[in-house]
Amino acid sequence: MTSENAALADRPVAIVSGGSRGLGLAFVRHLLDSGYRVATFSRTETEELKALRDVPEYADALHWSPIDGGDGDEVQRFVREVGRGFGRVDLLVNNAAIGLEGLLSLTRPADIERSLQVNLTLPLLLTRACLKPMLAGGGGCVVNVSSINATRGQTGVTVYSAAKAALDGLTRSLAREVGPAGVRVVGLAPGYFESAMTENMPAETRRRITRRTPLGRLGTIEDMVAVFAFLVSDAARFVTGQTITVDGGYTC
Repeated sequence: MTSENAALADRPVAIVSGGSRGLGLAFVRHLLDSGYRVATFSRTETEELKALRDVPEYADALHWSPIDGGDGDEVQRFVREVGRGFGRVDLLVNNAAIGLEGLLSLTRPADIERSLQVNLTLPLLLTRACLKPMLAGGGGCVVNVSSINATRGQTGVTVYSAAKAALDGLTRSLAREVGPAGVRVVGLAPGYFESAMTENMPAETRRRITRRTPLGRLGTIEDMVAVFAFLVSDAARFVTGQTITVDGGYTC
């Protein structure tokens, strides 16, 4: 093994679900820039992710697979492949999610099942699979990307809110379960921030959110990544079982 390959093998490994766009892609980019090897999956490869994979310095440090987050068997096979290829798993970021809007009384059971599969069952299965190499390696970190909808009621997002609230429960309970083995479990709950979703909001809705936010603006992806960077850093080594809300004070 060359010295360059040996140095690469010593770098920590992160798995990020849904890393092809938006916040997930920003997490992937931050981790690569911080010296991680990163494995991510999504249903399709976006142009943004392809451009990132084409960067020469990321060539051997970034792995992507086309996987549907609703397929639990495929997800678990992915984790095993990452373990064999990269030799370890140090960080898991449960980022993949799908929205589901509409009144619960009018929501099709199949849509409820799909939402819960991606927003809750996927993180549970991914975490279960990643805990094995983490525990074997003596430590690690799980970051669950939650939402302010987990704690604040809002019409039309009942199923999504239920799944995210369950994710917060996972963060607290799993932190107690694996803390003695050196694994931290933390959550990040974004509020409204500039994204593809908020771009399509009616202007009046954006103004109403801005008025209700003490800091007077929507967040940015950079705001979210800054808190994420803290949570996965050594500075947060004594933080576990907590979900940090990043919403400019919207829910305070």
